Amino acid sequence: MSTTFPRIRKSRRGYSVDQVEDFLEEARRAYSAGSNEPAVVNATNIRRMAFSLQKGGYSPAHVDAALERLEDAFAGRERERAIQLSGDEAWYTEARSIARDILERLSRPVGHRFDRVGSLSNGYHRADVDAFASRLTNYFQDGRPMSVDEVRTVAFRPKKGGYREAQVDLLLDAVITVMLAVR
Repeated sequence: MSTTFPRIRKSRRGYSVDQVEDFLEEARRAYSAGSNEPAVVNATNIRRMAFSLQKGGYSPAHVDAALERLEDAFAGRERERAIQLSGDEAWYTEARSIARDILERLSRPVGHRFDRVGSLSNGYHRADVDAFASRLTNYFQDGRPMSVDEVRTVAFRPKKGGYREAQVDLLLDAVITVMLAVR
């Protein structure tokens, strides 16, 4: 019986124990691999990882917290390897380029920053996303404080005809990538 993470009550659903254990084993192998070996696991796919639910599975809160720490460790290692390979300037030039793309998207008019879903479909509430987009703009342009955890955990209300979730999520992924790159 595995005890990597606390399990929730058998009547409730948590993350699949086998899937979490398999992923963690893959991550261990990838982290200990040499710099010239291909990486199966990286910071980006850790961020996007999803597990099936099962009754009595692992506590999602505990697994998610561990994945965030794992993502930070992989991002730091990826940054070190890239800097060794290409140098500081190339690494930060890439991060600045991504930040410019983000700011370009955020500079669009309020209510029109992302595509909208159809009027009968739920998307992210535009007012929620636009308010958070203003905070992101302040972070990038004015250096206002914001943590990676704030971006990771932001939640938007659903709204018929709202912003297309996939586009917003991709932008948030890019923000996290930049934040981790310049830590």
